[in-house]
Amino acid sequence: MLLPPATPADVMQVKVMNKKEFVTQDLLSKIYQDTTPGPRKLSPERQLAEEYGVSRFTIRQALEKLVSIGVVRIVQGSGAWINEQARNNPLVYNSITEKRFDQIRYRMLSLHKKRPDKAAQQIFGIGEESFIWHFCRLRYVDDAPVQLEISSLPVADFPDLNQQAIEHSIQQYVLGKGLTISHMLTTYRAVSVSREQAVLLGCKKGSPAMHINNRGILEGGRVFEVSDIIDINYTCTYVIPYNRDTLTRRQNQGV
Repeated sequence: MLLPPATPADVMQVKVMNKKEFVTQDLLSKIYQDTTPGPRKLSPERQLAEEYGVSRFTIRQALEKLVSIGVVRIVQGSGAWINEQARNNPLVYNSITEKRFDQIRYRMLSLHKKRPDKAAQQIFGIGEESFIWHFCRLRYVDDAPVQLEISSLPVADFPDLNQQAIEHSIQQYVLGKGLTISHMLTTYRAVSVSREQAVLLGCKKGSPAMHINNRGILEGGRVFEVSDIIDINYTCTYVIPYNRDTLTRRQNQGV
């Protein structure tokens, strides 16, 4: 079954934002709006290009993004088919994790040991006489700086942390120690870029950005890393079932 075509309002929206991103988001929306059971596929590239008023190259880019995040699969000679398993994953798209490693590189700006403050002692479960690593790095995607990251790790667990590990993958470094990562606890907050951050990220002071606080947690519950990230090119899409009980609870709180 093919999804419904783009509406005139959809086509107008293409003109006021990045074409590829709009087509990607609109196709995502239509994929999750359509609850018809059974195999489903998207319209052919040529038809989608006509409906959205964009080039086939733009449509191809949007489809590549949908493939990269696991929502669509391309079958040679058959077209773009929707991955039904994607419905079970509420996080559809996260610009931090969807990029391949060959599109990403890091540059370490600093690395040093320091005594933990009260907050770090509590987070890592260490004493005031312990040490933590404190490092700062820039993350480049397609050779453009998009993230400024400041992170801490306990020295006792990672005594040999070095520039090579920081400029590659911290998660791979941790796994290489024989440790098992259980989950990540992440908080997002909209911010404006400071003067110092703007210099490093090559953008204007006051530019909108996302402040991402991340805690990496090992199996057993111990925190192995705390990161604060300023991202000037972050997007995220979730699919969340509507919960009427949540609305009722919030309404009752105001009574």
